Amino acid sequence: MRKRNILIIAGVVILLPVLGVAWWLLSPLFLSQTVDEAFPRAAEAVVPPDMTMAQVEAVMTLAAAGDDPTMTETMPAGGPVAIAAGQFRDVDSFHRGQGTATIYRNADGSHLLRFEDFRVTNGPDLRVLLAAASDPQSRQELQEGGYVELAELKGNIGSQNYEIPAEVDPAAQGGSVIIYCRPFQVIFSVAPLQPAG
Repeated sequence: MRKRNILIIAGVVILLPVLGVAWWLLSPLFLSQTVDEAFPRAAEAVVPPDMTMAQVEAVMTLAAAGDDPTMTETMPAGGPVAIAAGQFRDVDSFHRGQGTATIYRNADGSHLLRFEDFRVTNGPDLRVLLAAASDPQSRQELQEGGYVELAELKGNIGSQNYEIPAEVDPAAQGGSVIIYCRPFQVIFSVAPLQPAG
């Protein structure tokens, strides 16, 4: 009887982590995460040297709402310029994607990647990559060309923004935008980029 109880406890101890990992891997196939981010107001301003983008965003949000009667100083206007764009495409009949990826150069010289009308097959631990290859078809092509991981995908549906680090040159590294599943090392969708204009 005691041996049986030990086996039951051991089975439960082993089964719980297995079920947890299975849920983590498989649940994204049945669940979707929608994100609806506006284009950041701070991207439309020249950022003063003594402020961060987050501070500029907060100031511009207050100014746009008209809620700050003490606001007398206006932010200098500059405007983001689209420098490259592409349409997400399906990789195969299961890994599907659609929508637009656009890289913007902001007034302060920083860069922003924006997805609009975006939708991709959901999966575990999806990442947003900026790849040098213009249209990689496989993990090998992606790795051979090189890439930069920008962030974890915020949601598999909707408009969203991703900052491109200052040390990344979109002209050199921006051949395509990739939605990539890290655990399985699989490309879910590719947006080959072309110069905007």
